Amino acid sequence: MAALSTDPFMARDPAIHLVAIDRGDPSSSGQGQGGDGGGGAGGGGAPGVLRKLTGFKGRTNRVAFTDGNACLLSAGEDGVLRRWDVETGQVRDEAAVAEGPLTDLQLSADGTHLVVSSLDTRARLVDAVSLEVLKTYQTGTNANAVAIHPQFPHVLVGGGQEASQVTTTGSRAGKFEARFFHTVYAEEVGHVRGHFGPINAVAFTPDGRSFATGGEDGYVRLHHFDSDYFKLGSRES
Repeated sequence: MAALSTDPFMARDPAIHLVAIDRGDPSSSGQGQGGDGGGGAGGGGAPGVLRKLTGFKGRTNRVAFTDGNACLLSAGEDGVLRRWDVETGQVRDEAAVAEGPLTDLQLSADGTHLVVSSLDTRARLVDAVSLEVLKTYQTGTNANAVAIHPQFPHVLVGGGQEASQVTTTGSRAGKFEARFFHTVYAEEVGHVRGHFGPINAVAFTPDGRSFATGGEDGYVRLHHFDSDYFKLGSRES
């Protein structure tokens, strides 16, 4: 199945939809499993929708399957992390982890913890079971995207001044930087410039040798680490 979120619009409440994917017939487009489902405040109502998860306010910006796909984590504008039961569509746990909207959510490779970013100028490391905030990374500007290095104890955060104000400031003042924090000590260990607008997406390659950033300036930048980074990461690990 796939999970997708829909924004509040006119009389429609925000929702997360768990949608069936028919691998056997690509032309079916998920039409084989309709019905009303049973999650949240009502059924699915559309062909292919297994569950409709509701009962929250504002947009959901990120979702991720966890616990062997038995649960779904969601992060939204209300600053709350929720763990949904995929089978029943009910909330198992929830925690207010930020003072502003959550903008991104990324799980660690082993699924034991996750990182979230927020417009309250912070990114956070969160326990994936208890939803307890373990570490806080202070960026001093909007944190729009976050990722965990697959090998080393580093968290990558992207952000910057709001796009509506970009024309009135320089790139340095706008803090349009990809910033690295030590996962445990929460100290900034480095940053990379290059974008001329806020960074909205960051990701490491699976082998951890490179990372990509996507910005409001319309550019995707692929960065390759030099040998010094791996020496530093090996010592810190």
